[in-house]
Order: sequence, then C-alpha cells, then structure tokens
Amino acid sequence: MEARKKAVSFLTYLLLAVSFVLFVFPFFLMLVNSFKSNGEILESPFSLPTSLNFGHFAEVVDKMNFFVSFRNTVIVTFLSVLFIGIFAAMTAYYMVRRPTKFNNGLFALMVASMIIPFQSIMIPLIYIYGAKLHWIDAAPIPLLIILYIGFGSALSVFMYHGFVKSIPYELEEASLLDGCTRAQTFFKIVLPMLVPTSVTIAILNVLWIWNDYLLPSLVLTKEQDFTMPIKMKVFNGTYMNNWELLIPALLLTILPILVAYLFGQRYIIRGVSQGAIK
Repeated sequence: MEARKKAVSFLTYLLLAVSFVLFVFPFFLMLVNSFKSNGEILESPFSLPTSLNFGHFAEVVDKMNFFVSFRNTVIVTFLSVLFIGIFAAMTAYYMVRRPTKFNNGLFALMVASMIIPFQSIMIPLIYIYGAKLHWIDAAPIPLLIILYIGFGSALSVFMYHGFVKSIPYELEEASLLDGCTRAQTFFKIVLPMLVPTSVTIAILNVLWIWNDYLLPSLVLTKEQDFTMPIKMKVFNGTYMNNWELLIPALLLTILPILVAYLFGQRYIIRGVSQGAIK
C-alpha cells in the first residue's frame, strides 16, 4: 500500500514537471531568440544567444511607436474592464433580487449569447457602426470600449449572478432598516463582498482585451489609435517576417499581462468555482 502511494505521488510530480516544462518552453524560446539576429534564429532557434543584443528592443520601441500604442492599450483595457465590472455587477444584483419572468428570460438570453461567435456578426456590426453611424471615423477608441463592454458583459453577469445568490439577504435588510437606500446597500454592502469575483472577472477580461487583435483591427483605422497587437504587424511582411524584431515585440507586448496573470491566477480559479457552484 505504501509503495503504491509513493508510485502515485511520483507519477503526479512527474506529470506536473512535464506540464511545467511544456508551459514554460515557448516563453524560454521567445526570451532567448529575442537577442538573436534573423540568421541565428533560423539557423538554431533552440540554442542560447552568443551575446545579449538589446538593440533589437530599442528598434522595436521606435518602430512600434511603443509608448503611444502602450497608452492606447492601457486606456482601452482599463476603461473596458472597469465598466464591465460595474455594469455587470449591478445587472446581476438586480436580476437576483428581482427574479421576475422578464429578468429570468433576459438572463437566459445573455447566457445564450455567449455561444454566438464574433465572426458571425462582425461584418454587420462594422457596417452599422461604420457605414451607417460613422462612429468608426468619429470616435474609434470610445466605440471600441463600448463594444468590449457589450461583448464582455454576458460572461461577467453570469459569474456575478451565481455569487450574488450566496450573499445573505438579511445583510441587505439590516442596512435598509438602518436607513440606507438600495444604491447605498449595493455599493456599501454587496459590492465589497463581490471582490473575489470582481478580481477574477477583471483578470479574465484584461487577458482577453489586452491580447485581442480582431476587433481593434476592424475598428481602429488611424495609426495613432492602434493598440499593441495591431502595431506588431509592422514586422510582418507578405513574403518574410522580421523575426529579430517580431519576437522582442511579442515579448514586450505579453510581459505586462503575463505578470498580471501570474499574480492573479489563484483568484481566477477561486472566482470561477464560486460563481459556478453557488
């Protein structure tokens, strides 16, 4: 029996070690190849660099107009995630505390909308906002934020909905008896209790919005409005990719979001399980 436990423990650790190597290996390749030239990358992509050439990073920052695209990405991501969190929490709270047939049907529609692929609606969407309303030319970044709020609300409402059900209604009744309004009860009692789920939703939406390429490429038509994933296409050609600049650009783009994910991954697992089970 003891030998069996040791064997199971050994296999478990072995599987975890293999999984860790498979997960880290692509980042290792990206890191070591970001210091190489095109010839070195194509000749031996798995070898260590012979020298640390930081000139590629300086060239990437210049060609990408890095600080402008970084600012645009931060603005779009921050405002989108902020409004998604606030609006989704308020919507889920109202649906849970007012379980009318209309609210239940609306919640079911929001959950069902998550299975609709974006590719099936992107052409009519861009046609309406571009050719008809002309918002793409007038206010591309605000429009992009509005679209992210719309596409990100369904999953967020679903996660908040499950967590709000676990909050005892007696807490809200006590605050109402103390003279709080419904709005004060939500913001002072309910919203602070939604912090674990809010952190989970924020991290998931940051990962999605920061790395998204398709929607910004359809909405953002002016170079000064480009986000970081779009700016990386300056290193791609029809017949050739500039690997010595593309790889450092990828590294600079994913590094902030990778750090955020590593610090917040435990909240993702906790929030998803709480929102789905409760």
